[in-house]
Amino acid sequence: MEDGKSTGPKAKWWSRPTPGRTSRTAPEEPSPVADAAPTADPADAAPATDATRAAQSTEATDTTAENGTAEPGTHTADVPAPVPDVPAARPATPLHQPDEYSTPPYGGPGPWAPAPPVQRPVPTPAHGTPVPPQYAGTNGAGIPTSPIPAPSAPASPAPAGFTPPPPHTPQQPQLQPQPHGASTQWLQYDPWGAPRQPLTHPGPPLGADTGRKKNRRGSLLIGAVLLALVAGGIGGGIGAYIERNGGLTQVELPQAGRSSGGRAPDSVAGIAASALPSVVTLHVSGSAESGTGTGFVLDGSGHILTNNHVVAPAGQAGEITVTFSGGETARAEVVGKDSGYDLAVVKVTGVSGLKPLPLGNSDNVQVGDPVVAIGAPFDLSNTVTSGIISAKDRPITAGGEKGDGSDISYVDALQTDAPINPGNSGGPLVDTDAHVIGINSAIRAADSGASEEGGQAGSIGLGFAIPINQGKRVAEELINTGRATHPVIGVTLDMKYAGDGARVGEKGTAGKSAVTPGGPGAKAGIRPGDIITEVGGRRVHSGEELIVKIRAHRPGDRLDLKLTRGGKDLSISLTLGSASGT
Repeated sequence: MEDGKSTGPKAKWWSRPTPGRTSRTAPEEPSPVADAAPTADPADAAPATDATRAAQSTEATDTTAENGTAEPGTHTADVPAPVPDVPAARPATPLHQPDEYSTPPYGGPGPWAPAPPVQRPVPTPAHGTPVPPQYAGTNGAGIPTSPIPAPSAPASPAPAGFTPPPPHTPQQPQLQPQPHGASTQWLQYDPWGAPRQPLTHPGPPLGADTGRKKNRRGSLLIGAVLLALVAGGIGGGIGAYIERNGGLTQVELPQAGRSSGGRAPDSVAGIAASALPSVVTLHVSGSAESGTGTGFVLDGSGHILTNNHVVAPAGQAGEITVTFSGGETARAEVVGKDSGYDLAVVKVTGVSGLKPLPLGNSDNVQVGDPVVAIGAPFDLSNTVTSGIISAKDRPITAGGEKGDGSDISYVDALQTDAPINPGNSGGPLVDTDAHVIGINSAIRAADSGASEEGGQAGSIGLGFAIPINQGKRVAEELINTGRATHPVIGVTLDMKYAGDGARVGEKGTAGKSAVTPGGPGAKAGIRPGDIITEVGGRRVHSGEELIVKIRAHRPGDRLDLKLTRGGKDLSISLTLGSASGT
């Protein structure tokens, strides 16, 4: 605060309008400015009205601003002229617009600085604002206080007839009228007299809520844990359900409708459907060994054609069981067998509804024709594989395990790439008409036919089948006579000859001639040492191949031969003889 100093009666450019001049009017209702405050004693005065408070505030403010800054509780008496009395009922009009921020007084202007052009929005009552009883004698926070004497100001002679204003107190912002029924405590609230007066009643001590807050915090924590456990259980159940069922909803994948099941007759499925009811699986057991093979039904009487090496383990007193494609089983007996052709016929009795498998003609087969092989490889019955005819008239020999050559078979075979494995032996090789064109008999393995376990290795696409024309003839002979006949030319071959062709030996068995006297060969003019190079127009490279080519014919067939004798090529013709098979 600045010390109060007299500036003299002369008005400066920064002085506010002096009393008597026309002041600015209030925004709503114009009224003359009050020139003086009433001289009544503040202690005896009645409560001032709003108009009276405005007039007193205006008079006090104007007087202070004109004569200098005064400390609270003092007034400067140096004024230019006496102010006539004005009725107290006249309302005061503020010199400026109301200060909505209630800017506190910063002191009056001096000659060295202009006064700030501010004015409080509401005049302070002449007698101050009564303090609420509960805060009387305190500093607003409940602490007792003692009155502080106001500082004295230099006295100045007062003009005649001038009545000094009441002691100046800090002006308080006028509270707005409260609605009917509002508490009088707030109407009497003085923010300047009690700056630290609380706006609300103090609550309970801080420590009183500590227990309740801890209990509340513990309850919330327990609730959160329980909620997490429940949510985890629900989530786990939903996850397990989704994992088992593939989702919250049942998944249905698109799928084609059921077909009638019909297939083209010449397709693999059509061929298999037609041939499978006639194919059987044979389980053979003997005193020393056992085995599994395949066969097919020849007629309604129960005759079944298979390989000789399939039934060989049964011997003379073994057992043979036949299992049909539908699962029915029956005992079977050997009708006849021939090791040279590697064919055998067995018969079942007491079985009805047998479906014979039609026989085709192997002479009509061409290389590249599609074929289907049916059998029980490794005892897997009703197995179907497909391929083509890879070659024809392939001379092969099989067997020879006995060492005396009695078990060796000579076959002018059909070669196929349809997979054939152990257990397929004796099964049918059928064409696109589901007619039998061959009997599956042998395979060629990459490891020379022996596996690490000592058994026969699997297929590498080299399978061989006995032509059905030869199989038919042998089967008929076995059914009718129990034995098969072999075509012969009546000569003994030198099986050690390494040259090209089949060489007739110098001597036969037991010192006899290599050419049987009176036999087909002797009648055609064959001599010992001759080399046969062709049979029926086909080249012959070895003795085994000559036997295969001859056995592909029937006894009594006319056969043309070419041979070399002393460097000369000769052609002869003969009629094949017959010999009983074993």
